[in-house]
Amino acid sequence: MMDVIERLRLMGIVPVVRIDDPETALPLAKALIDGGLPCAEITFRTAQAEESIIRICKEFPDMLVGAGTVLTCEQVDRAVAAGAKFIVTPGLNPKVVKHCLEKNIPVTPGCSNPSDIEQALEFGIDVVKFFPAEASGGIEAIKAMAAPYVNVRFMPTGGINIKNLNDYLKFPKIIACGGSWMVKPELMADGNFEEITRLTKEAIHTMLGFELKHVGINAENASESEGIAKQICSIFGFDYKAGNSSNFSGTSMEVMKAPYLGKNGHIAIGTNNVERAVAYLKSQGVSFLDNTARISAGGELNAIYLKEEIGGFAFHLVKK
Repeated sequence: MMDVIERLRLMGIVPVVRIDDPETALPLAKALIDGGLPCAEITFRTAQAEESIIRICKEFPDMLVGAGTVLTCEQVDRAVAAGAKFIVTPGLNPKVVKHCLEKNIPVTPGCSNPSDIEQALEFGIDVVKFFPAEASGGIEAIKAMAAPYVNVRFMPTGGINIKNLNDYLKFPKIIACGGSWMVKPELMADGNFEEITRLTKEAIHTMLGFELKHVGINAENASESEGIAKQICSIFGFDYKAGNSSNFSGTSMEVMKAPYLGKNGHIAIGTNNVERAVAYLKSQGVSFLDNTARISAGGELNAIYLKEEIGGFAFHLVKK
């Protein structure tokens, strides 16, 4: 159960897909994978869901495929037999939830009020789907419900799009957001899988929010560091700030007091979530120096260096 939940948390976005023609299942899966999001919740709103799951799981066995809009125990069995790794229900049907738990199938039931959450807790479930998210009060409603249920986490779905995605994801009790804006039915019908890939990449980069934070320059010693930093401040009118291991010129230029990683220095890239950024970049073939990871007191990954230098500079991710 936790393995699936953890994978969903690191992905951050779960494409919720309606498939009317199973012939579109494989190109859809490839489009999502090419976009950097090897995950899909295939809804049982159509008769083609089961066959679509079978085809995707056979061709792309590493893709995390689940079944959504599951209403009956019979649908659970069909979905799991087809290869679904998790079940998502629009509401909390005790019979369906119990059936999933008895078969050791991860299930995320739909909850939109405290009574639903308390039923989920009775089953030992602490990750629930908040549906329909926007119509039920959105992120503010989730925050209000999260207050008394401190151990409950949410996967909101319904009305989430590229504009409000980060409003949800920046709340730590949200493991991932379900959405269909990158897999619209008209794109599927038109066979426009290139646009699905583009929208998927856009969603990921919006979620991660990569941006330049500062540039670090390697100096030989503290005296040289101070001289370089103050010279930059003198020329450009930046404020000088002395630190323990470096000196800053303004907020975007750091001068190290001793050579560190990178032939010339380092470049810091800010991101909304370092863990998700690492998971995504690893899927794209990027390697990291694990011994450079900085963990907060609360156990959150706040910074880490990439293994490869680029243009004589080391790169590291930092939490914004």
